[in-house]
Amino acid sequence: MHPLIQEIQAARSVVLSTHTQPDGDGIGSQVALYWALRKIGKNVRIINVDAIPKKYVFLNTHQIIESFDNLKSPIEKADLGFIFDTNDPKLLLNLWPQLKSQCRRVVFVDHHPILDRHPLKSDENIIDVEASSTGQIVFDLIKSLQIPLDAQIALPIYTSIIFDTNYFRYVRGSPTPHLIAAELLRYDIDPLNVHRRLFGNHTPNKLKFLSQILGTVEYEMAGRLGLVRVKKADMANLGIEMDETRDIIDMVMNVETIEAAVLFREDDKDQFKISFRSKGILTVNGLAQSLGGGGHQFASGTTLKGPFAEVRKNVLNAFATLFDALDRKAVSG
Repeated sequence: MHPLIQEIQAARSVVLSTHTQPDGDGIGSQVALYWALRKIGKNVRIINVDAIPKKYVFLNTHQIIESFDNLKSPIEKADLGFIFDTNDPKLLLNLWPQLKSQCRRVVFVDHHPILDRHPLKSDENIIDVEASSTGQIVFDLIKSLQIPLDAQIALPIYTSIIFDTNYFRYVRGSPTPHLIAAELLRYDIDPLNVHRRLFGNHTPNKLKFLSQILGTVEYEMAGRLGLVRVKKADMANLGIEMDETRDIIDMVMNVETIEAAVLFREDDKDQFKISFRSKGILTVNGLAQSLGGGGHQFASGTTLKGPFAEVRKNVLNAFATLFDALDRKAVSG
């Protein structure tokens, strides 16, 4: 049993949060634990940095998710705070100091590798880098708390697993996500509706946006690296949410010759959210950490400031070093 189980059982008030620009894994995880803890009489509140993207509103039909800039009431003292799907406090922006001061203990619940710049103690947090999603960890946590599942808990966990594994494409060779999903489907879940909400919700403007963006993909390293830039003005002109850009890099990764891809999303003037992907030959989380970010071995990211030409050059140079090391290893091996 994890050392935190008894502490959770003893807690009366709990605050749940996730990283900025929340996704299906973080939102699904917090909503599932919200209903589970409510079921055993806890006072629970969900507070996120940003508002929930529209494609996840089906998980928020009871309006339980608050955004930091639109709170229903001030953040009060709480016994425990849980932060899902990250172990990096800076991804909570200005919400982090509030949670740290108001919660007697803050616990990170995550499946990403622990960052060197923010090392965590395993007995004070719940980190499982072998898990396919944070939702998988929350499923185990709810089981350890001996809280019976129901449809209200099962739906967000299922959503979390489906989102972060991309419908079981990325399960790290483990049968566990499939087995959990099979158990969750015993409850009143509509898998087709979840798929439609997560992956089948493109608007005409989204298709127009994709046609513009995918036509600008650049190829470097003899076609082994794909680069794509998303401009803030193009998003604004077509009414595209930031969350709607997440799948673009996966489309670039479908190019046959590409071994890795980079997406530069302009979030503000001279500020870029950068996503890295690899098909498994290159590891990109070390590169992301060296640039102030983090993530998984083959899917990571960071945020960089500066003129685009300079940011692009720095990222390209970093990948050139990775590819050189890979090629030298292939020759010597």
